[in-house]
Amino acid sequence: MLFASCINSWAASYSGHCCFINQRRTPSHCPKLSARSSPTFVPAAQLRPRKCECFDLHDKLVLYERARTWQKDIVSEKKALIESGQDCPDAVIVLQHYPVYTMGSASSEKYLLFDPNDAPVYTIRTGSSEEYLHFDPKDALHWTERGGEVTYHGPGQIVVYPIINLRNHKTDLHWYLRSLEEVVIRTLESTFSIKASRLEGLTGVWVGNQKLAAIGIRVSRWITYHGLALNVTTDLTPFQWIVPCGIQGRGVGSIKELLEGSSPPAAETFADDSELMDITAKSLIREFAQVFQLEVHHRSASL
Repeated sequence: MLFASCINSWAASYSGHCCFINQRRTPSHCPKLSARSSPTFVPAAQLRPRKCECFDLHDKLVLYERARTWQKDIVSEKKALIESGQDCPDAVIVLQHYPVYTMGSASSEKYLLFDPNDAPVYTIRTGSSEEYLHFDPKDALHWTERGGEVTYHGPGQIVVYPIINLRNHKTDLHWYLRSLEEVVIRTLESTFSIKASRLEGLTGVWVGNQKLAAIGIRVSRWITYHGLALNVTTDLTPFQWIVPCGIQGRGVGSIKELLEGSSPPAAETFADDSELMDITAKSLIREFAQVFQLEVHHRSASL
């Protein structure tokens, strides 16, 4: 999830860690956290917004493999539309995952701090209750086609999977990664007055020494899938059993943690974790639409 590598001109995998949040609700006492300044983002020129189908399941926990299969099915549908000369609208999926570790196509097991066949067992808080979640060796670790090293997905983390045709935007994978980072930077600033930035040589968005979200993508025939994972109210304990994204010497954080650490605590502005998750999801979708110049059409889905 940190280093980007192009496989060929038609298929590529990229990855990193990044962070984001937003909505035009900015309490006056939200923390003004800062990091290194980031380069200017240049959007792709477009005459009018393109249609984007949005599947917003941010309040649902979805098995990783089920979401992965869903993405690949959508990618296949879009390829068929393109081959038949039909319009290919973009899509974005927003959800949470049950606890799971994922590896990129060229990941190294040296960044796992546990035996892959003997995954940790721990207690994780989901909402207002505590639930024992046991990693089944068959489900604890998934190898995927995205780029980058190992990361963790779990409750309290919002995952955004853009499935877009870059031919309709800009056929430049570095531009695409910078665009995803821009979504994060804008959402953090506009909702929580948190000033985040890029770090040279690393894909993602940072606040100080903490990485709040991961970016790991795959591109096939210029159609993207996989995407972003943002720690909002996430229990960060599972990150202790890996070297997140293979990056030594840097930490992982969450939106809630940053807000609770401000003075006065800005987290008190929100009634509970679910409200913070709701606001974050809405903000991400809005900023995603603005950065990529898309007209969002919400669609229902059952998994």
